[in-house]
Amino acid sequence: MKLIARIIFYALINLAAFAGTAYVLPGFEISGNLTEIFLAAGFLALLNIFIRPILKFIFGPFIILTFGLFIIVLNAFILYLVDILSAGISIDGIGTLILASLIIGLINFIISLSARRLYQKT
Repeated sequence: MKLIARIIFYALINLAAFAGTAYVLPGFEISGNLTEIFLAAGFLALLNIFIRPILKFIFGPFIILTFGLFIIVLNAFILYLVDILSAGISIDGIGTLILASLIIGLINFIISLSARRLYQKT
């Protein structure tokens, strides 16, 4: 039950991150109905929860050698998978992909950090 709540929470965060990124970045477009966009956000949440730790373990030496900058590449790769497998979003170009992964990562970090602090106070 806790895992399902976590997936839904991160999907809602990703939905907000998609909206913010589409507003700021011209090459990042949200298309389709709300269901397709929510599925894309849920798919990103699932990839971040299950696949991202495996990729971080495999590419751990590269992350250490680049002082953590390789995580940007991993985030861009995961967002690229979402772009390929989902009809809800489309990303034009590698530069847009990297900037979108940075913006989505920043929005996810800020919302998750504030939610953790709010959760610890109650």
